[in-house]
Amino acid sequence: MSNKKLRYLLLMPVKSAIYHEVFMYKIIKKDGTAKRAEFETVHGKIQTPVFMNVATVAAIKGGVSTEDLEGIGTQVVLSNTYHLHLRPGDETVYRMGGLHKFMSCNKPILTDSGGFQVFSLAKTRRIKEEGVYFHSHIDGHKLFMGPEESMRIQSHLGSTIAMAFDECPSAKAEHEYVQMSVDRTTRWLERCKKEMNRLNSLEYTVNPHQMLFGINQGAIFDDIRIEHAKRIADMDLDGYAVGGLAVGESHEEMYHVLESVVPYLPQEKPTYLMGVGTPANILEAVERGVDFFDCVYPSRNGRHGHLYTNRGHINILNARYELDDSPIEEGCQCPACRRYSKGYIRHLLKANEMLGLRLCVLHNLYFYNHMMEEIREAIEQGNFAQYKKSKLDGMQEFDSADNKEYANIDKNWRKG
Repeated sequence: MSNKKLRYLLLMPVKSAIYHEVFMYKIIKKDGTAKRAEFETVHGKIQTPVFMNVATVAAIKGGVSTEDLEGIGTQVVLSNTYHLHLRPGDETVYRMGGLHKFMSCNKPILTDSGGFQVFSLAKTRRIKEEGVYFHSHIDGHKLFMGPEESMRIQSHLGSTIAMAFDECPSAKAEHEYVQMSVDRTTRWLERCKKEMNRLNSLEYTVNPHQMLFGINQGAIFDDIRIEHAKRIADMDLDGYAVGGLAVGESHEEMYHVLESVVPYLPQEKPTYLMGVGTPANILEAVERGVDFFDCVYPSRNGRHGHLYTNRGHINILNARYELDDSPIEEGCQCPACRRYSKGYIRHLLKANEMLGLRLCVLHNLYFYNHMMEEIREAIEQGNFAQYKKSKLDGMQEFDSADNKEYANIDKNWRKG
């Protein structure tokens, strides 16, 4: 298919096709403000609270396949609009039948709008009312992305859930700038919704049931956050995210923002905390009413040999594990723990063997997915508070050497 014909198809209106909403969000049980829900989509049901495994470029770094993800209880995969637009190109994915077919995934997929990646390129970007002008991090060529462009790219990808294009201001930005930024993000959201409705009506769209989540912004200012939550709640979107956290504020500030904002977001729609976080962050956010989470920590930490267990973090590269013939965690049913020892996995990492990275990433992703299963069960049984305390207490058990080293590397990544 030629580029000319492709552009024609994406602009061609369809008069005969009528599409109906196929999603439904239902709260099954509440335990305080923690909620256990079910979200029905065109690509299957999502049980919440849920952790979305981050496959930025339609793959998780570390040699993890779609079959692997299915085997460790993955419900939702998250991919990134900006990165896929640059490589292989969203038109390529469109010609391949959309992201689900491209990566052979039969689970729901959420695509981030690319806004965070664009705004992380602070040295080269120029923010205008129409959108953002910036340069590719790959080869430096000039690019432009605005609300309509982000929606069109995500429509090409055909994800289950598309995120609105927004600006993510620094947590330390001045009140005046944050207010101006949030006002523009609101106007962009209106344009996103309009363009998404148009794209979903086209005959050749990959997913005519693509959903749109809006994003609440406002740094750490309660007044801006709450007012913005009220404004976007009136737009009747498919879901709502809290963005602009885990970008420099303290954990206490993050939790305060959630306590302030989540009550003003529609309770009959899913709530998503973007880019967060550690197991402790997730437990605290679930307690405050959050459904969806994503974070690169489990895969990125795994590639560096930093592994999650119910007794705390371990750095498997430490010499103490050289002759350790036990699994990463006794009783864990991940592919690594069912068969391999810490000593062997340490050897693989030391020898730069891909299998070592793969096993570590699979263990961490399994840990996160299994923790979400436990959270859902605890809410259903009405004992989430007890579960949370037990989980957090247990994860402090390992000696300080491993945890201190993990904390240092985590701190450095946050600075980066």
